[in-house]
Amino acid sequence: MVDLRDELLEIVSDLRAHMEFQLALGVRYMELPQPGPQPVAASAAKELPVAAPFSLLDEIRADIGDCKRCKLYKGRKSIVFGEGNPGASLVFVGEGPGAEEDEQGRPFVGEAGQLLTKIIENGMKLKRSDVYICNIVKCRPPGNRTPQPDEIEACKQFVIRQIQAIKPKVIVTLGNVPTQTLLGVKEGITKLRGRWQSYSGIPLMPTFHPAYLLRNPADKRLVWEDVQKVMQRLEVLKGN
Repeated sequence: MVDLRDELLEIVSDLRAHMEFQLALGVRYMELPQPGPQPVAASAAKELPVAAPFSLLDEIRADIGDCKRCKLYKGRKSIVFGEGNPGASLVFVGEGPGAEEDEQGRPFVGEAGQLLTKIIENGMKLKRSDVYICNIVKCRPPGNRTPQPDEIEACKQFVIRQIQAIKPKVIVTLGNVPTQTLLGVKEGITKLRGRWQSYSGIPLMPTFHPAYLLRNPADKRLVWEDVQKVMQRLEVLKGN
Protein backbone atom coordinates (compact mmCIF):
# COMPACT_ATOMS: atom_id res chain seq x y z
CA MET A 1 0.00 0.00 0.00
CA VAL A 2 1.24 3.52 -0.87
CA ASP A 3 2.36 5.53 2.16
CA LEU A 4 0.04 8.56 2.06
CA ARG A 5 2.39 10.63 4.20
CA ASP A 6 5.34 10.07 1.84
CA GLU A 7 3.20 10.92 -1.17
CA LEU A 8 1.98 14.14 0.41
CA LEU A 9 5.55 15.12 1.27
CA GLU A 10 6.55 14.48 -2.34
CA ILE A 11 3.72 16.71 -3.61
CA VAL A 12 4.71 19.51 -1.22
CA SER A 13 8.37 19.21 -2.29
CA ASP A 14 7.42 19.34 -5.99
CA LEU A 15 5.20 22.37 -5.42
CA ARG A 16 7.90 24.22 -3.49
CA ALA A 17 10.51 23.59 -6.21
CA HIS A 18 8.01 24.66 -8.84
CA MET A 19 7.18 27.94 -7.07
CA GLU A 20 10.87 28.74 -6.49
CA PHE A 21 11.50 28.29 -10.21
CA GLN A 22 8.61 30.63 -11.07
CA LEU A 23 10.02 33.28 -8.75
CA ALA A 24 13.34 32.99 -10.57
CA LEU A 25 11.48 33.67 -13.83
CA GLY A 26 9.95 36.81 -12.38
CA VAL A 27 6.44 35.42 -11.79
CA ARG A 28 5.11 36.85 -8.56
CA TYR A 29 1.73 35.15 -8.29
CA MET A 30 -0.27 32.25 -9.64
CA GLU A 31 -3.96 31.49 -9.49
CA LEU A 32 -5.07 28.31 -7.79
CA PRO A 33 -8.38 26.58 -8.56
CA GLN A 34 -11.20 26.98 -6.09
CA PRO A 35 -11.82 23.78 -4.11
CA GLY A 36 -14.73 21.76 -5.45
CA PRO A 37 -17.40 20.02 -3.42
CA GLN A 38 -15.57 16.67 -3.58
CA PRO A 39 -12.11 16.15 -2.03
CA VAL A 40 -9.34 15.17 -4.41
CA ALA A 41 -7.34 12.09 -3.60
CA ALA A 42 -3.66 12.78 -2.97
CA SER A 43 -2.70 10.26 -5.64
CA ALA A 44 -4.70 12.22 -8.23
CA ALA A 45 -3.61 15.69 -7.15
CA LYS A 46 -0.37 15.66 -9.12
CA GLU A 47 -2.24 14.69 -12.28
CA LEU A 48 -4.54 17.73 -12.31
CA PRO A 49 -3.58 20.31 -14.99
CA VAL A 50 -3.61 23.16 -12.45
CA ALA A 51 -0.49 24.87 -13.71
CA ALA A 52 -0.15 23.57 -17.24
CA PRO A 53 1.32 26.84 -18.65
CA PHE A 54 3.86 26.93 -15.82
CA SER A 55 4.79 23.31 -16.42
CA LEU A 56 5.20 23.78 -20.16
CA LEU A 57 7.42 26.83 -19.68
CA ASP A 58 9.42 24.90 -17.09
CA GLU A 59 9.96 22.14 -19.63
CA ILE A 60 11.09 24.61 -22.29
CA ARG A 61 13.57 26.25 -19.92
CA ALA A 62 14.85 22.83 -18.89
CA ASP A 63 15.31 21.89 -22.55
CA ILE A 64 17.42 25.01 -23.12
CA GLY A 65 19.70 23.92 -20.29
CA ASP A 66 23.20 25.40 -20.36
CA CYS A 67 22.73 26.09 -24.04
CA LYS A 68 25.66 25.90 -26.46
CA ARG A 69 23.63 25.54 -29.66
CA CYS A 70 25.24 28.64 -31.19
CA LYS A 71 28.30 30.79 -30.60
CA LEU A 72 26.46 33.36 -28.46
CA TYR A 73 27.02 31.21 -25.38
CA LYS A 74 30.72 32.13 -25.41
CA GLY A 75 30.12 35.71 -24.26
CA ARG A 76 26.97 35.46 -22.19
CA LYS A 77 26.57 35.77 -18.46
CA SER A 78 22.91 34.76 -18.36
CA ILE A 79 20.35 32.94 -20.46
CA VAL A 80 17.43 35.37 -20.59
CA PHE A 81 14.43 33.10 -20.92
CA GLY A 82 11.46 35.43 -20.49
CA GLU A 83 9.11 36.55 -17.74
CA GLY A 84 5.55 37.49 -16.98
CA ASN A 85 2.15 35.89 -16.79
CA PRO A 86 2.23 32.37 -18.29
CA GLY A 87 -1.45 32.75 -19.12
CA ALA A 88 -1.06 36.22 -20.64
CA SER A 89 -3.40 37.48 -23.34
CA LEU A 90 -0.57 39.63 -24.70
CA VAL A 91 2.99 38.56 -25.53
CA PHE A 92 5.81 40.93 -26.52
CA VAL A 93 8.66 39.43 -28.54
CA GLY A 94 11.91 41.34 -28.85
CA GLU A 95 15.23 40.69 -30.54
CA GLY A 96 17.72 39.67 -27.87
CA PRO A 97 19.13 40.63 -24.47
CA GLY A 98 21.31 43.67 -23.99
CA ALA A 99 24.01 44.28 -21.38
CA GLU A 100 21.60 44.97 -18.53
CA GLU A 101 19.45 41.98 -19.42
CA ASP A 102 22.50 39.72 -19.57
CA GLU A 103 23.55 40.99 -16.15
CA GLN A 104 20.16 40.47 -14.49
CA GLY A 105 18.92 37.48 -16.47
CA ARG A 106 15.64 39.29 -17.23
CA PRO A 107 14.26 40.66 -20.53
CA PHE A 108 13.84 44.38 -21.20
CA VAL A 109 15.21 45.86 -17.98
CA GLY A 110 17.67 48.36 -19.50
CA GLU A 111 16.80 51.79 -20.87
CA ALA A 112 14.77 50.35 -23.75
CA GLY A 113 13.07 48.00 -21.32
CA GLN A 114 12.09 50.89 -19.06
CA LEU A 115 10.45 52.53 -22.07
CA LEU A 116 8.61 49.30 -22.88
CA THR A 117 7.38 49.15 -19.28
CA LYS A 118 6.05 52.71 -19.63
CA ILE A 119 4.26 51.74 -22.84
CA ILE A 120 2.65 48.77 -21.07
CA GLU A 121 1.78 50.49 -17.80
CA ASN A 122 1.16 54.11 -18.80
CA GLY A 123 -0.02 53.63 -22.37
CA MET A 124 -1.89 50.33 -22.17
CA LYS A 125 -2.91 50.64 -18.49
CA LEU A 126 -1.69 47.11 -17.79
CA LYS A 127 0.79 45.80 -15.26
CA ARG A 128 4.04 44.49 -16.68
CA SER A 129 3.32 41.27 -14.79
CA ASP A 130 0.05 40.91 -16.74
CA VAL A 131 1.87 40.34 -20.03
CA TYR A 132 4.67 37.99 -21.09
CA ILE A 133 7.96 39.31 -22.48
CA CYS A 134 10.62 37.30 -24.28
CA ASN A 135 13.16 37.50 -27.11
CA ILE A 136 14.01 35.61 -30.27
CA VAL A 137 17.50 34.79 -28.98
CA LYS A 138 18.13 34.12 -25.31
CA CYS A 139 21.81 35.16 -25.12
CA ARG A 140 23.27 38.61 -25.68
CA PRO A 141 24.90 39.19 -29.08
CA PRO A 142 28.34 40.84 -28.71
CA GLY A 143 28.06 44.61 -28.59
CA ASN A 144 24.27 44.30 -28.94
CA ARG A 145 24.65 43.57 -32.63
CA THR A 146 21.77 42.07 -34.61
CA PRO A 147 21.54 38.30 -34.15
CA GLN A 148 22.93 36.39 -37.11
CA PRO A 149 20.82 33.91 -39.11
CA ASP A 150 22.46 30.82 -37.61
CA GLU A 151 21.91 32.17 -34.09
CA ILE A 152 18.25 32.88 -34.80
CA GLU A 153 17.81 29.45 -36.35
CA ALA A 154 19.32 27.75 -33.31
CA CYS A 155 17.14 29.62 -30.82
CA LYS A 156 13.80 30.41 -32.46
CA GLN A 157 12.33 27.01 -31.58
CA PHE A 158 12.16 28.12 -27.95
CA VAL A 159 10.20 31.33 -28.49
CA ILE A 160 7.85 29.39 -30.75
CA ARG A 161 7.29 26.88 -27.95
CA GLN A 162 6.80 29.69 -25.43
CA ILE A 163 4.05 31.15 -27.60
CA GLN A 164 2.46 27.73 -27.99
CA ALA A 165 2.51 27.22 -24.22
CA ILE A 166 1.08 30.64 -23.34
CA LYS A 167 -1.54 30.74 -26.14
CA PRO A 168 -1.89 34.54 -26.14
CA LYS A 169 -4.73 36.36 -27.83
CA VAL A 170 -2.32 38.91 -29.39
CA ILE A 171 1.42 39.06 -30.12
CA VAL A 172 3.41 42.29 -30.48
CA THR A 173 6.76 42.01 -32.26
CA LEU A 174 9.32 44.71 -31.50
CA GLY A 175 11.50 45.52 -34.49
CA ASN A 176 12.80 43.69 -37.53
CA VAL A 177 14.19 40.47 -36.09
CA PRO A 178 11.13 39.11 -34.26
CA THR A 179 8.77 40.32 -37.00
CA GLN A 180 10.73 38.74 -39.83
CA THR A 181 11.44 35.57 -37.83
CA LEU A 182 7.86 34.82 -36.79
CA LEU A 183 6.26 35.89 -40.07
CA GLY A 184 8.94 34.43 -42.34
CA VAL A 185 9.18 37.64 -44.38
CA LYS A 186 11.97 39.92 -45.55
CA GLU A 187 10.08 43.22 -45.38
CA GLY A 188 11.35 45.66 -42.78
CA ILE A 189 9.49 46.97 -39.76
CA THR A 190 8.96 50.39 -41.34
CA LYS A 191 6.80 48.79 -44.01
CA LEU A 192 5.04 46.29 -41.76
CA ARG A 193 4.38 48.22 -38.55
CA GLY A 194 0.84 49.15 -37.75
CA ARG A 195 -0.65 46.49 -40.04
CA TRP A 196 -2.21 43.39 -38.55
CA GLN A 197 -0.52 40.12 -39.43
CA SER A 198 -1.15 36.55 -38.23
CA TYR A 199 1.09 33.99 -36.59
CA SER A 200 -0.39 30.49 -36.27
CA GLY A 201 -3.84 32.04 -36.18
CA ILE A 202 -2.87 34.61 -33.51
CA PRO A 203 -3.22 38.31 -34.43
CA LEU A 204 0.26 39.85 -34.58
CA MET A 205 1.05 43.56 -34.52
CA PRO A 206 4.56 44.60 -35.62
CA THR A 207 5.85 47.85 -34.15
CA PHE A 208 9.11 49.63 -33.53
CA HIS A 209 11.57 48.38 -30.92
CA PRO A 210 11.85 50.65 -27.86
CA ALA A 211 15.59 51.06 -28.55
CA TYR A 212 14.67 52.60 -31.91
CA LEU A 213 12.30 55.01 -30.14
CA LEU A 214 15.09 56.16 -27.86
CA ARG A 215 16.97 57.25 -30.99
CA ASN A 216 13.87 58.50 -32.82
CA PRO A 217 11.46 59.86 -30.20
CA ALA A 218 9.25 61.51 -32.83
CA ASP A 219 8.08 58.02 -33.85
CA LYS A 220 6.60 57.33 -30.42
CA ARG A 221 3.31 58.61 -31.86
CA LEU A 222 3.37 55.76 -34.40
CA VAL A 223 3.84 53.20 -31.65
CA TRP A 224 0.98 54.82 -29.75
CA GLU A 225 -1.21 54.23 -32.81
CA ASP A 226 -0.12 50.58 -32.88
CA VAL A 227 -0.76 50.19 -29.15
CA GLN A 228 -4.28 51.55 -29.53
CA LYS A 229 -5.00 48.94 -32.20
CA VAL A 230 -3.70 46.21 -29.92
CA MET A 231 -5.90 47.36 -27.03
CA GLN A 232 -8.93 47.52 -29.29
CA ARG A 233 -8.29 43.99 -30.55
CA LEU A 234 -7.79 42.67 -27.01
CA GLU A 235 -11.08 44.23 -25.98
CA VAL A 236 -12.88 42.53 -28.87
CA LEU A 237 -11.24 39.19 -28.04
CA LYS A 238 -11.80 39.47 -24.29
CA GLY A 239 -14.92 37.36 -24.33
CA ASN A 240 -13.48 34.70 -26.67
